[in-house]
Amino acid sequence: MVLIAQFVGALLGFFAVIFGAFGAHALKKVLSDDQLKSFETGVKYQMYHAILLIVIGFNFNLETGLEKAMVYCFIIGVFLFSFSIYGLCVSSAKGKKLKILGPITPIGGLLLVIGWGLLAYSFVRNFI
Repeated sequence: MVLIAQFVGALLGFFAVIFGAFGAHALKKVLSDDQLKSFETGVKYQMYHAILLIVIGFNFNLETGLEKAMVYCFIIGVFLFSFSIYGLCVSSAKGKKLKILGPITPIGGLLLVIGWGLLAYSFVRNFI
């Protein structure tokens, strides 16, 4: 599980840089200012969680159910949150907004919040 967290973190970081550059250059002419800000939010959250997954991979054994659930929440949460934002922004810019992606973004955000909560709990449980 450690290698999965580190590998997925590295991939998410790799693509966050690519998507960030794509948004800053290619999409700057296509997206409105609000759409570009939303796209950048997706990139930021993707990069934050990419780094987090790598750090978690180096600092946890990721053997317990709690630790595995935490990693899955971060991975799935990033895909649902960031990638739904990318899809909403690009599809909206093309005039064919994929409205089905709208409800997916908060589900991804909720999974990220749960992941952070599990991380906090993993620290607190050692003191109790």
